[in-house]
Amino acid sequence: MTLPALFVSHGAPTLAISDTPARRFLADYGAALPKPAAIVVVTAHWETDLPTVGGAAAPDTIHDFGGFGEALQRFRYPAPGAPELAARVAESLRAAGMVAAVDPARGLDHGVWVPLSLLFPAADVPVVPVSVQPRLAPAFAERLGRALRPLRDAGVLVLASGSLTHNLRALDWAAGDADAADPRAAAFADWVEAAVARDDRTALLAYRALAPFARFHHPTEEHLLPLFAALGAGGRGRRVHTSATFGTLMMDAYEFS
Repeated sequence: MTLPALFVSHGAPTLAISDTPARRFLADYGAALPKPAAIVVVTAHWETDLPTVGGAAAPDTIHDFGGFGEALQRFRYPAPGAPELAARVAESLRAAGMVAAVDPARGLDHGVWVPLSLLFPAADVPVVPVSVQPRLAPAFAERLGRALRPLRDAGVLVLASGSLTHNLRALDWAAGDADAADPRAAAFADWVEAAVARDDRTALLAYRALAPFARFHHPTEEHLLPLFAALGAGGRGRRVHTSATFGTLMMDAYEFS
């Protein structure tokens, strides 16, 4: 069983409990997926200089945020870890010429557990998180994804969790979860969709110079780097969901065969 590589926008932590188009999409998509042997998650909320893999046997649920209410602070996603798979992931990265380490105590940040709580609510699939490297170029994230690609043949789901747009200063909090995108966000999202549809990886890797409003939507790159990891881990891609929250926060998801 070979599962697709998947990029999802995890949005605000409230995605786990709020009724939004993106939440409904993730719940429906997960219900249609075969149960994977394990899940490797490249997460925007774990930033390191060099690739690091979470090797905890029973990873904690990390609440790396504040101000979203007691219900989310109490939320737990008690999925098991997979230390042996973590070691295998690290070895795959080293075989691809990267310096990689295993963190035996790393828990699951909200970039991991928010989407997984919707895709696999039973929390019965082993999870291994992988960090992103914001100081390195998108091409490095794509290379990291290519190193993960063989895992898919073993029934492992490669999930990349970030955000198609991520300028927190530009959010319209009054807009809430209304499914209406700011024109700048829609323009960026449509550019990415078109580039993925024609499998133009050269353009995608140069998005910062080519995509409309690229630097506005990504003042820093950590939330888009997972998209490039999914790109590397898969073949041709297609957009499987698009919606907006808070005006400029695009919640798009992509599936790569």
